[in-house]
Amino acid sequence: MTNIVLFGKPGAGKGTQAAFLKDKYNLVHISTGDLFRYNISNATKLGKLAQSYIDRGDLVPDEVTIQMLQEEVEKNPEAEGFLFDGFPRTIAQAEALDAFLEGKGMSIRATVALEADDEVLVKRIVERGKVSGRADDQDETKIRNRFVEYNEKTAPLMDYYKKQGKYHSVDGIGTIEEITKRLSDTIDTIKG
Repeated sequence: MTNIVLFGKPGAGKGTQAAFLKDKYNLVHISTGDLFRYNISNATKLGKLAQSYIDRGDLVPDEVTIQMLQEEVEKNPEAEGFLFDGFPRTIAQAEALDAFLEGKGMSIRATVALEADDEVLVKRIVERGKVSGRADDQDETKIRNRFVEYNEKTAPLMDYYKKQGKYHSVDGIGTIEEITKRLSDTIDTIKG
């Protein structure tokens, strides 16, 4: 089973690349953003719980996020593997994911980080914002703040996975096809 965590700063192309990778390797793509939207819009038990925290202006606790993720994994017993996008974001989440997968006789095979220069990403996100209309994609200060938050939270995670020999960095600059090829080459060596 090939379970992969996909990292990358906002604008690095995780969503675009995840779409290719899930098809190529027959993986179930689990995006925490999609999970939250699904659970909240469908008013599931976990969605209502998450919404209660959001309504109070609090962060949704890891336990709720992990439960959503566990449900999604359990909905796909025939999966050949999972592509985790947007999770884990902290060491505590990584440890919880490892413990959950271990209980299922699975593990994270590798983490792959799409690396890209901040200036390139700012331009990408601003262009995306013109199309998406997302306010947070049109304000350079907010974009740079998201990078700072990503660096602060993700740097320890990179070390966590490096210690396990599971961390792989991939150049995220170039055409979509070039980046897909780099990612595929990396995953092929991991699977091999």
